[in-house]
Amino acid sequence: MAEGYANLRCVWTLGCPNELDLHKLDSDKATETAYPQAFLELFPGRPLPDVVAVACCAQFALTRDKVRQNPRTDYEHYRKWLIETPLDDDTSGRVFEYAWHIIFGKPPVHCPNASECYCKTFGLCDMDCGINQCGERWPYPPFASLPEGWPTIGWHGEVRSAEELAAMRAFR
Repeated sequence: MAEGYANLRCVWTLGCPNELDLHKLDSDKATETAYPQAFLELFPGRPLPDVVAVACCAQFALTRDKVRQNPRTDYEHYRKWLIETPLDDDTSGRVFEYAWHIIFGKPPVHCPNASECYCKTFGLCDMDCGINQCGERWPYPPFASLPEGWPTIGWHGEVRSAEELAAMRAFR
């Protein structure tokens, strides 16, 4: 916590190294489509990055000092944006999932080495992290990565129609 911010999820599965490619927008991905405008509204004056990435799921820890580095007006601005955005809750929540690290001073792509993250964050040093496992701490389950082309391509390689995708989006 020497830096004041630590992502508590050290693995890259979902989120890293390039979750949101803001110049290759996929209209089937609501967050990726909404993020450029949301970024400009949340961070006025900052240039839009090409890519935004961080380990998934907005699981992070902060020091009091890190929280207080930002003026209260910034947090009020973020709250106002959340209240007033026309985006649905799922999309606005995912926008913030990929904004917290930026809010707290990390670059748009924040994907630290898994071994280093486990060591600095949890004191689990000298772990051998590979493609599908990180020591005995994180064996990646087979469903941890979305299939290439998802959601248009399903878990078993099936191509989903526009009607199926619409029905999936409408499911709550």
